[in-house]
Amino acid sequence: MGIQDVIEGKKQWRAHVARVKVLPPDYQIVYKEMQKYFFKVGPIGLADGTLLSGIVDFFEEGVAAGKGVLELIGNDVAAFCDDLIKDSRTYADIYQESLSGKPRGRSRR
Repeated sequence: MGIQDVIEGKKQWRAHVARVKVLPPDYQIVYKEMQKYFFKVGPIGLADGTLLSGIVDFFEEGVAAGKGVLELIGNDVAAFCDDLIKDSRTYADIYQESLSGKPRGRSRR
């Protein structure tokens, strides 16, 4: 990864954060909780940026439709997050595999 890649990544992240900041406060709170959850659980594809930007796209559509954030995702943020990554490997899966010495299937949290 060269310096240009780092600079471009920072520009993209700043643009992403700017999109989040214009969401209504309830959407911002839920987004930040989801982001924390994903950083903790660690879906491997999180680094490519499509998961978080897809959530912002989804939230922007919800705002445009006049819906509250909980109307979109339900009352259980963690369950919604788990559903989004249910077929993805996580760093937690890799860690469990390293402890047991064998690959595991994806389990629900």
